[in-house]
Amino acid sequence: MSLTIVHYDDAILRRKGSKINNFDDSLRQLAQEMIAAMHDAHGIGLAAQQIGQALQLCVIDLRPVEAEFEWRLDGAHPPLELIMPMVLVNPQITFPAGTAESVYEEGCLSFPDIRGDVARPDSIAVTYADEHGVPHSLACDGMFARCIQHEIDHLNGVLFIDRMGKKVRAKLDRAVKDLARQTRAAAK
Repeated sequence: MSLTIVHYDDAILRRKGSKINNFDDSLRQLAQEMIAAMHDAHGIGLAAQQIGQALQLCVIDLRPVEAEFEWRLDGAHPPLELIMPMVLVNPQITFPAGTAESVYEEGCLSFPDIRGDVARPDSIAVTYADEHGVPHSLACDGMFARCIQHEIDHLNGVLFIDRMGKKVRAKLDRAVKDLARQTRAAAK
């Protein structure tokens, strides 16, 4: 089944996802379909809200990104090719004390052709379960940390436009309003 990525101003994008308790075949199937949809859209992350389901589930795949970042998964440093694509279920994020912020231009599959600068902490720690219910802990920085923060925001009903400074957001206001109108018109 091919999943459709919802666009802003669909109400599902503002819903906090429900915690997942059943790590069954249907969850694994949904995660695989989300990975396929993310790849088809040439994205590096996708949250369940973006495919119309308010769940604590997101997927990421940073293999296409030519950015430098560090990571430690469960205390080790496995090759990126072994851990991507990554499925995060019920992720919980923390920020190490004294973490610096960096500004980087972000995009979002739910906001086609809309990009803007967003300040985010450069390092994070996240605990999550994979699609089999196995718990993991991940520490990462750079684009890896940014991507996870972006997707976890989606799981909590927060959008990247909410994180933009007023001046950046003002420059995008017309495009965002046009997208909202298109989304409402398509829903009729």
